Amino acid sequence: MSTNALPATSILPTPVLLVEDQLPIQGRLLNILFDLGFGADTIHVAGTLADARRLASIRPFALALVDLGLPDGNGIELISELRQRNPAQSILVISAWSTQEIILRALKAGATGYLLKERDDLEVMLSIRSVLRGGAPIDPFIARHILAELPQAKDSGGGSAESARSQQPSVLTAREAQILALVADGKSNREIAEHLSISRYTVECHITHIYRKLEVSSRTKAINEARQRGILQ
Repeated sequence: MSTNALPATSILPTPVLLVEDQLPIQGRLLNILFDLGFGADTIHVAGTLADARRLASIRPFALALVDLGLPDGNGIELISELRQRNPAQSILVISAWSTQEIILRALKAGATGYLLKERDDLEVMLSIRSVLRGGAPIDPFIARHILAELPQAKDSGGGSAESARSQQPSVLTAREAQILALVADGKSNREIAEHLSISRYTVECHITHIYRKLEVSSRTKAINEARQRGILQ
């Protein structure tokens, strides 16, 4: 058993529902659950909202890891349904979606915690462990984002969106700015992953977030926009 597994005296809550439509991420999360000590026979995987609902109708789950962007619907609907079926169930969202509206909707629907997919395996493992021990982990980026919005809500009077944007010297996290600088140097996703000793998937997640935050659709546009905002020199 992995050294990251929970102590042998711990009783793991089973069964587990894993809701994720992307096969590489399914495999990644399965490996993390195996490392924590879960057996393959205790984990049930669903790639769609319909599959998840079917599995939930057959048996109750003690733990659910839920993605929000599913091919046939939004995982928030599933969270609400799972919470109604079992108020004591632990539900951890692991998603690439990081908008405040979506996060708050997921938490109001009954999610126990919320983590971004860009986090490395250790961070995901620690969040799952926290949920298993009764915690309510919230991704650090999400927590900072929500806290940063609170004063703005009080001060929101007039002003254009452009002037509000100009007051933010950098909307990117330190890691995102670092990756964008490497993109500007002409490095590929694979080269960035090797340079930073992270997975290529993690790099792709960061770049997706960079595009969304800068409101662009390509590497070149991201670089130009970042330079205009003073994020890149």
